[in-house]
Amino acid sequence: MADRETEFVAKLAGGVAGLNSSDWDGLAGGHPLVGHAFLAALEDSGSVGPGTGWTPAPIFIENDCGSLVAAAPAYLKSHSQGEYVFDHGWADAWERAGGAYYPKLQIAVPFTPVPGPRLLGARPQQLLAAAETVTVQNDLSSAHITFVDQAGAAECEGRGWLIRHGIQYHWANRGYGDFDDFLDSLTSRKRKAIRKERASARVGLEFRALRGADIGRAEWDAMWRFYQDTGSRKWGRPYLTRAFFDRIGATMGEQLLLLLACRNGRPIAGALNVLGPDALYGRYWGSVEEVPFLHFELSYYQATEYAIDHRLGSVQAGAQGEHKLGRGYEPVITKSAHFIAEGGFRSAVADFLDREREAIKQEVAWAREALPYRSSE
Repeated sequence: MADRETEFVAKLAGGVAGLNSSDWDGLAGGHPLVGHAFLAALEDSGSVGPGTGWTPAPIFIENDCGSLVAAAPAYLKSHSQGEYVFDHGWADAWERAGGAYYPKLQIAVPFTPVPGPRLLGARPQQLLAAAETVTVQNDLSSAHITFVDQAGAAECEGRGWLIRHGIQYHWANRGYGDFDDFLDSLTSRKRKAIRKERASARVGLEFRALRGADIGRAEWDAMWRFYQDTGSRKWGRPYLTRAFFDRIGATMGEQLLLLLACRNGRPIAGALNVLGPDALYGRYWGSVEEVPFLHFELSYYQATEYAIDHRLGSVQAGAQGEHKLGRGYEPVITKSAHFIAEGGFRSAVADFLDREREAIKQEVAWAREALPYRSSE
């Protein structure tokens, strides 16, 4: 597809795995969850692709030498699962009006509600133009960019895409010397509650923090069991295949941090994190025993402690979770962008988003009032 004004050609590939990894990672800016290894692992493991409803269709632009200068991880979606930005109501409305909402174009990291870059490289407007062209030429209902960073959202808004707000809860490192230093910043009631939770969760257990080659097949088998348990309860079936964990273990190495809780040497719970340049991204958690507060210990407190010890700026522990407020995680507005060509449907969605943004604004204000920091007393 070509754009006469900017004289570029954008292309669609059959997957990220087939594109040059060095070129792609040069555009990703060090963010591991839009890196070539993570996205290719989803494809190579069968977590996306035939039979999943996620058909890889990355958009990319090359220079005259054939090197990537811009790219976006894109998929043709036949459902709205695994996105964490819910548009089922939009799909129902479109189909009640006689249209076909699916397939739709989704620019995203599958199953990964982590804000970050989605329009990779220095040509975001050209990538957006390409996404619009794919949508219109193929008579798709819409195009969506979920969990886009602030810069990408601004590019989308400048082009007239609809902007949707959501809420997550992230922990911010304010230069704490250690975990006790962080606790000292909280109200006495919350400080005591966290210490009690940690003590309760740790009774009779040993904990291990593993990275890279220290995560062997036995540990991956354990993490797969934990993930299956959580995935079956949340989604009916896990999104990721067992092969995905082997693949990232082989290709992402030191970017992975596996926190395990063991009883008599046997892992009973785990939390898998991905390390970015200045953030720890909590991704998957699970347990085969019911232990009070163990989820908080592995997924929040140990993640927070690791971030402090390694001077990371934040911990981002995934979607939802007002319960994170009491553990020092603060409300953060996330953004997604939506292109809808049909005028009537676009207007209806725009009205809905206006009301939703106002509700989100009020929820963030409430959440900030509920923060447990002493300055909030």
